[in-house]
Amino acid sequence: MANIHYIRQKEPLGLGHAIYCARSFIGDEPFAVMLGDDIVHHQTPCLKQLMDVHQQYGGNVIGIQQIPPENVNKYGIIDPGKQLSERLHEVKALVEKPSIQDSPSNYAIMGRYLLDPAIFDVLQHLPPGRAGEIQLTDAIQELKNTSNVYAFAFEGLRFDVGDKIGFVKATLHWAMSREDMRAELIAYMKKNQMI
Repeated sequence: MANIHYIRQKEPLGLGHAIYCARSFIGDEPFAVMLGDDIVHHQTPCLKQLMDVHQQYGGNVIGIQQIPPENVNKYGIIDPGKQLSERLHEVKALVEKPSIQDSPSNYAIMGRYLLDPAIFDVLQHLPPGRAGEIQLTDAIQELKNTSNVYAFAFEGLRFDVGDKIGFVKATLHWAMSREDMRAELIAYMKKNQMI
């Protein structure tokens, strides 16, 4: 069904560096970045939603969702520019893990990107940013100088499985969604006085 290639990032130099390591596999076409610790459940897959935006507008598309302001220091945050539709913004600026006081919004980048290969030219010359790493957010900010960048508030239930409670919530969500598991799981939780 697919040819799968992988490449190891030899040193933890940031997400931007990890993506740059994969440049030889990408070629000249737009490509998707899907961070494995973000799982989105919706009838229309998150990536398909971003692809639909790209098909209509071109450019680069970032998946976003609004978060509580006290969590902005955990994410890349966009400064939304012109609103093109209920869920779509042009991106005015991006900042990696700002403080609450310095955050331009509470629109967080949620581990889904559709990027133009021009990002590799930016990443090749990008100096380390926050935490001494090559930040993808910084590269996209620079890419904005030559290419359109859009932020799309995708539909779907998002789970952060890099967080312990997020992992448990995702596991329960999918288990309870399955007819072949639901009754047995409920019986187990009742038997052990969990519900």
